[in-house]
Amino acid sequence: MIDQRKIDYERIENAIHFIRRNFKSQPSLDEIAEAVHVSPFHFQRMFSEWVGVSPKKFMQYISLNYAKTLLKDRVTLMDAAYETGLSGTSRLHDLFVNIEGMTPGEYKNGGANLALNYCFSESPFGKVIVASTHKGVCHMFFEEDEIKALNDLRVRFPNASFQQTTDKFQQNALSIFQEDWKQLDQIKLHLAGTPFQLKVWESLLKIPVGRLSTYGDIAQSIDKPKASRAVGTAIGSNPVAFLIPCHRVIQNSGKTGGYMWGPDKKTAIIGWEAAKRDQENI
Repeated sequence: MIDQRKIDYERIENAIHFIRRNFKSQPSLDEIAEAVHVSPFHFQRMFSEWVGVSPKKFMQYISLNYAKTLLKDRVTLMDAAYETGLSGTSRLHDLFVNIEGMTPGEYKNGGANLALNYCFSESPFGKVIVASTHKGVCHMFFEEDEIKALNDLRVRFPNASFQQTTDKFQQNALSIFQEDWKQLDQIKLHLAGTPFQLKVWESLLKIPVGRLSTYGDIAQSIDKPKASRAVGTAIGSNPVAFLIPCHRVIQNSGKTGGYMWGPDKKTAIIGWEAAKRDQENI
């Protein structure tokens, strides 16, 4: 059975890759559509349905100048931490994500004595694998190949036991991709990481939806102003895609920088969130 949504997203991601390479010349709708082998009319409709705005508007969101604008008008991490009590879709969902670190023994022993549930699901950005312990979600990766996704999970927790089943922790995590967050339960994460990594990941949760921060900002927020490189390493080892929004951290220049799941997917998520934020402000 053909998964049309998956095909459409792959075309959108290819279009974003084309735009990222050519945005300085502001390619036309016809040029972008031709690059992904779709008629301009169909591409305009498909793109607008997926992201909620036109390709032209989206190109503005992911341009270097727009990234710089987002950096300029962002609220500080400290201010964002106090933006609680918001209602509806504009609520900062990240403030409802709770992180608990694994014990030193669990962390050191590769998940020994841990029973992990895992499942596969679709997201607006492709297929994801989500895994959880008895305390919360421990792993969420974008990966189209289910065999590779499971092998990667086993590498992270070589001594754990695994069962393919969907539990409440996973359901809560996947609900983050829904349009309406009014009924969103608190999402619990149970992560294997060093104290420094956990501190960095917690700081990422304070970056509001549709806004961006820099590696230097994160280092400042955890009182390690000279540790930008170490912060970048910790961000790069984030085990939970999207929920811990490492995609919202870019370089001081406004360039998107690296991303575990590829720069095109990072750009897609940044643009998608920026579009949603602006729609809510209309």
